[in-house]
Amino acid sequence: MLIKNIEQRIKINKIISISTIAFAVFIVIAGFFFAYRMIEDSRRSIYILDNGVPVLAKQTDVLLNRPVEYKAQIELFHRLFFTLAPDDTYIKDNIQKSLYLIDDSGKKEYTNLKEKGFYNQIIASSSMVSIHTDSIALNMEQKKFSFFGKQMITRKSSVITRKLITEGFFEDIIRSPNNPHGVILKNWRIINNEELSNQNKNSY
Repeated sequence: MLIKNIEQRIKINKIISISTIAFAVFIVIAGFFFAYRMIEDSRRSIYILDNGVPVLAKQTDVLLNRPVEYKAQIELFHRLFFTLAPDDTYIKDNIQKSLYLIDDSGKKEYTNLKEKGFYNQIIASSSMVSIHTDSIALNMEQKKFSFFGKQMITRKSSVITRKLITEGFFEDIIRSPNNPHGVILKNWRIINNEELSNQNKNSY
């Protein structure tokens, strides 16, 4: 009887020991798992400056929002590049801001328009130039965009409306104060800038 009791106790002790070891191993594995999850979660956390204030954001949220930022960058570039007033300083400031968002293809187009006397004509005729965005198409695989809009040139006596279709490519870069979206436009070119209408202001 005594021997049986001893054997039962030994079995119970073995079961308790094995259970304790298994539980300890489980705790260790669970600890490693949660630590790994925390590290991965911290890696996905980035800070975005909002008016100089760092705001915590998840990398997955930023990646999901990237197409919106691409379109915003494309629209911002076109608005800066094509919004002009009969003021040489205003034109240069807008062009300078736009060139932070694009590679040398933007500078080449600016030089081309300048050599043709486009900016001198704007100043001489006291014209205002603005654009309206119709749509922006993105090809995420090729990282290519197409911009569709209209360009309005408002003169003293008339309003000229021109079609504006451009295309190019986009690439991710480091965010900066001059390029808050962290996107650079590349190999940009104007595809179509034909005149759609030339209306006399008296006809309005």
